[in-house]
Amino acid sequence: MDISNSADMANLSIEEFVDKLASAAAVPGGGGAAALAGALGIALGNMVGELTTGKAKYADVEENIQSLMARADALRARLLALIGEDAAAFFPLSKAYSIPKDDPSRDEILERCLKDAAAAPFEILKACSESIDILTEFYEKGSRLMISDAATGAMLAHGAMCGAAVNIRVNTKLMKDRAYADNLNRQTDEILKSSLPAALSIYNDFMGDK
Repeated sequence: MDISNSADMANLSIEEFVDKLASAAAVPGGGGAAALAGALGIALGNMVGELTTGKAKYADVEENIQSLMARADALRARLLALIGEDAAAFFPLSKAYSIPKDDPSRDEILERCLKDAAAAPFEILKACSESIDILTEFYEKGSRLMISDAATGAMLAHGAMCGAAVNIRVNTKLMKDRAYADNLNRQTDEILKSSLPAALSIYNDFMGDK
């Protein structure tokens, strides 16, 4: 199985994925793990939706919940695909590091690979940010019997965002194009600041409910 292919990567069993993660294999790594955590988080949102729709008590939010579920479905598929995209971007970077330092093309190739390697975790970050928005609505409008699942999903998305940010920063730190790196870091920080507090708010609200 070529695990650099997004379809193959998504088709690994849970045990295979975790075994690969725990091994000396280059991929999956932190970015792939973050994408999987994000996919698990938004899947819990869908679970809340599935167990809210069709209930007379929640008829007034039925249409809204169904809309959230459609968005969650798309995000889950996107995050699973990003596991493979992250892996595929890392392979060229790992090869670029082995280019002799006296090769005049090394810096240009390495710079391009660093930018490509930062792109997938940035997409993971954005997808998880949207997931937190959706999970917030599931938490507020979904079945009261399922809010612990929405809260768990939000915290998985929170962790996934932090993991994605780490994998962005490990690449931007090495970029020679500092304007590009600084801009990507700034965008990353802005997304973190806009979404992480919302996830923590869900957690604190649930944990404070005695």
